[in-house]
Amino acid sequence: MRYKALVFDMDGTLLNTLEDLADSTNFALIKHGFAAQPTESYRYFVGSGARKLVERALPEQARNPETIDACLATYKEHYNENWANKTRLYDGLADVLNQLSASTLKFGILTNKPKSFADECVKHFLSNWQWHVVQGQEEGLALKPSTDVSRLVTNALSVEPGEVLYLGDSDVDMFTAKNAGYTSVGVTWGFRTEQELVGAGAEHIVHKPAEIIKLLG
Repeated sequence: MRYKALVFDMDGTLLNTLEDLADSTNFALIKHGFAAQPTESYRYFVGSGARKLVERALPEQARNPETIDACLATYKEHYNENWANKTRLYDGLADVLNQLSASTLKFGILTNKPKSFADECVKHFLSNWQWHVVQGQEEGLALKPSTDVSRLVTNALSVEPGEVLYLGDSDVDMFTAKNAGYTSVGVTWGFRTEQELVGAGAEHIVHKPAEIIKLLG
């Protein structure tokens, strides 16, 4: 087998977190006097960390540091209590993870979600499988697509970059894979479009989780 590790983005790839993220951000917007955004709009707000999520959701004229800070604090407080209300594992992934768990493949997660939340999500939704590394946002580390975080993942897995298949649902994920030296796989069941993934250089596109197994040969 060419690949020794399978690394996933979390939001929009493993877990459908869109509604909980939208609900908490909208709670913050309304509390601070702004209109809520449609849930579907959050497909393009997420992916670059919580601060960028809040910034994108705010009206352009309100995107100043003070307002972003205030809304971000409210968002975090609300999300802390409501992050698992509607979030779920995408259909078909459990079967794939079960099947691949019998192989020698190592599993990892590389996300821009804060590491504390990423760890909680693994405990709550993904504890049936062994994860050799779960890397999320940490203070002092640049977010994806920086190699700051991907290098930690590669080292933790004890593999070469070319032995990693990285799956994600956004352009940020495809850029992350390219920068890290991973093989990029765009998944179309997530938040963004196939057109975006192809435009960002996805080396493979999968429309259903079962297609992941075919890529592994």
